[in-house]
Amino acid sequence: MKRVIVTGGAGLIGSNIVRLLNEQGISDILVVDHLGTSSKWKNLRGLEYTDYSEKEDFLKNVQTTDILKDYSHIFHLGACSSTTETDASYLIRNNYEYTKILAEESLRRKIQFLYASSAATYGDGQFGYDDKAPIHSLKPLNMYGYSKHMFDLYALKKGFLDKITGVKYFNIFGFGEAHKEDMRSVVLKGYEQISSEGKLKLFKSYRPDYKDGEQKRDFLYVKDAAKISLYLLENRKFGLYNVGRGQAETWKALASALFKAMGKPENIEYMEMPESLKAKYQYYTKAETQKLISSGYKEGFTDLETAIADYVDLIKKEEQ
Repeated sequence: MKRVIVTGGAGLIGSNIVRLLNEQGISDILVVDHLGTSSKWKNLRGLEYTDYSEKEDFLKNVQTTDILKDYSHIFHLGACSSTTETDASYLIRNNYEYTKILAEESLRRKIQFLYASSAATYGDGQFGYDDKAPIHSLKPLNMYGYSKHMFDLYALKKGFLDKITGVKYFNIFGFGEAHKEDMRSVVLKGYEQISSEGKLKLFKSYRPDYKDGEQKRDFLYVKDAAKISLYLLENRKFGLYNVGRGQAETWKALASALFKAMGKPENIEYMEMPESLKAKYQYYTKAETQKLISSGYKEGFTDLETAIADYVDLIKKEEQ
């Protein structure tokens, strides 16, 4: 890599990608984001990059200037990541149209392009979580997931997916998510709850085949997500790839690992789920990772307990 653009570069995954690039000696980086009034500017502290641009300014420059000249790689992670966002028009503009423009310009200029899709495109999983399977039949449960699915379908129809890389991130957690408010992981929310109340609240189950706390997710540490993303783009692995551990674990297992990392006695309280979430709630996610492994990825994955212990350690250092 020579010169790199990371959109969403102040976000959870983006800032970890910038950090990983720095560790590889790459600092000629343009960070693009929308900082607004959030605290995610803090994620940029300690990182090396050449310049910063607000997302609207960047998009305007892409369309009217030669700003992409001499860049070799683009990580396009910038998007509205709120699964509860209800403004469909905003999601289409921000997650779909923006990605179309940037992908088409990257292809025209022969810039290696990776974009963030999402595991939310799989919906309730009735068609599985296989990144090798056709995507036309997928039915996302919310508009966020559909905005990501729209571009996957567009890229497929246009023949882009044999020239660009789409990554379907599963449940990513780790240092750099403090600004995400309600979209923060249960690990961070739980850390704060346990610190202040000595207990962790989890949603009850409303399906008889899942007991409370036994709903399952594919949890992936953000350091692994960054590593996999960098591997795929560097090695020109085109198409759609799941980015998860390939292992479904219960919320109860996550909670146990968190209490252990914090050195606190386990105390879980089950609470009612908001009515607005009940019909859109995923009870099970598990990434099929054979495509990623078959591509040559050999770095492995951080197990949940180790990842949470490392994350808690980073949170405590930040608090000091």
